Amino acid sequence: MGKRNPKQHQLNSNEPTHNLKGTFIAVMLLGVVILVSWFGFYALFLSR
Repeated sequence: MGKRNPKQHQLNSNEPTHNLKGTFIAVMLLGVVILVSWFGFYALFLSR
């Protein structure tokens, strides 16, 4: 462990950013599935 080289830090800052669009869509779909199942069970509870 030593001091970071300023040139190395500049090289690391030029790395491409990760695209998290797919992760966001997957999380939104999971949320929709959870909400739909919750309302389905709630409707089932009210009908009984």
